[in-house]
Amino acid sequence: MVTQTEFEAALLDAERPVPEGLVDGQGAPAGRRYAVYRNNVAVSLSEALETAFPAVAKLIGPENFAKAAGMYLRREQPGSPLMMFYGAGFPEFLASLEPLKPIGYLSDVARLEMALRESYHAADAPVLDPAVFQGMEEEDLMASRLGIAPSVRIIHSPWPVLSVYNFTMIEGSPQPQPTAEDVLVARPDYDPTPYLLPKGGADFVQALQQGQSFGDALGAAGDDFDLGATLALLLQGGALTDLKRP
Repeated sequence: MVTQTEFEAALLDAERPVPEGLVDGQGAPAGRRYAVYRNNVAVSLSEALETAFPAVAKLIGPENFAKAAGMYLRREQPGSPLMMFYGAGFPEFLASLEPLKPIGYLSDVARLEMALRESYHAADAPVLDPAVFQGMEEEDLMASRLGIAPSVRIIHSPWPVLSVYNFTMIEGSPQPQPTAEDVLVARPDYDPTPYLLPKGGADFVQALQQGQSFGDALGAAGDDFDLGATLALLLQGGALTDLKRP
């Protein structure tokens, strides 16, 4: 009798033999059916990864992506029947592949694509009215806390990750320059969008996500932080949900 462990192990690894003793509902041998089913599962998971990481697929080409996807699906089984969640560990997996290490930005591009997908499926939240800032005393503002929408994601990268993504996916985008980029992913009008953050912007947003006060988040952003530009991006992206006064 075939155990569930044997069934699943061979299902995601084509190099394993078809488990012995498989029969269909009529008691007939089902080895060939299993082989077809195994192939369909592998194809479905590979297609799910390609749909989730189109920029990565373009950057390394279809043949290399198919190889990487095949290795990943044998190592990482789906944790949910919903394919929208499959591939959470793919960025880290790409970073571990020796042949892909010369493409240093590849795993960060994958992290950005994963963030866009997570943002799309995140819970809805109200959008803060910018008018709440009008007339606030500085002391009150510094002690207040800003709510961040569940759809917001932050990507820290030593690479020009957003420039590489745009250059790969959007025709006519400028050539990436060799500089670090931090990215805000927000969801204005239900459409996940990446925004390039100014220096210190990622630290500011992450401090707010942790529940720190406006003043403490401002301190975390460091010197030369452009508060106006960052707040404009947060408001433009619908990333702020509420303001809690002290």
